[in-house]
Amino acid sequence: MPKTKKVKSTGRFGSRYGLSIRQRVLDVEEKQRGWHECPYCSKKRVKRVAAGIWQCRSCNVKFTGKAYAIGV
Repeated sequence: MPKTKKVKSTGRFGSRYGLSIRQRVLDVEEKQRGWHECPYCSKKRVKRVAAGIWQCRSCNVKFTGKAYAIGV
């Protein structure tokens, strides 16, 4: 299924649920799937393993944080 410019990965929902809700989902999904900065080695190599579990691909440390973003 092709992604659209406006809603990107939430295009999988089609026209259901309304645009504003799909945009909110898109914001959360981009935050949780993107690269984050490691609090240990300061490199941008941290990915989400599961809800609240993060792993740095550089120093290979696994730690907990918030569900969708590492946060402070």
